[in-house]
Amino acid sequence: MIAPTLHTERLTLRMPRLADFEPRVAFYASDRSVWEGGPKARASVWREWASDVGQWPLMGYGPFAVDMGGDYVGEVGIYHAADFPAPELGWFVTPAAEGRGIALEAARAVMGWVRRALGWDEIINIIDPANVRSIALGLRLGGRIDPARAGIDPGDVVIVHDLRGVAA
Repeated sequence: MIAPTLHTERLTLRMPRLADFEPRVAFYASDRSVWEGGPKARASVWREWASDVGQWPLMGYGPFAVDMGGDYVGEVGIYHAADFPAPELGWFVTPAAEGRGIALEAARAVMGWVRRALGWDEIINIIDPANVRSIALGLRLGGRIDPARAGIDPGDVVIVHDLRGVAA
């Protein structure tokens, strides 16, 4: 399976392609990637990216490349590595795309797709407790912090989104 193409007012969410790798490498080389385990070396970025994109044919979900006006501006989608307690709605945007509501707009589109296409009742975010911007975004998306839910690392903030009210 490949990713469907989703459209919002400003964005196209599509299957990642090889040309998206270089902007991802640049993101992971920057200090902005600290909340994603970065900065990371190119080879490490490749292995993680290939694994994330490989979720599409294996699981039927995965990351969407976010395209704005023909430019790759980040990734938003469902991540489910072997050590994750459950599928996670995750995001990152390139430094040039920050502060423009892109992650919010794309995450809403993905949540709607998850409800329609997969029929899930909920999705979680797993966020480092120091990543206040992502926590704020998870809450702005309508999620609630659930301290009883396990994250990946001790202390992770887990935000739960009830998708039953998301427009299908």
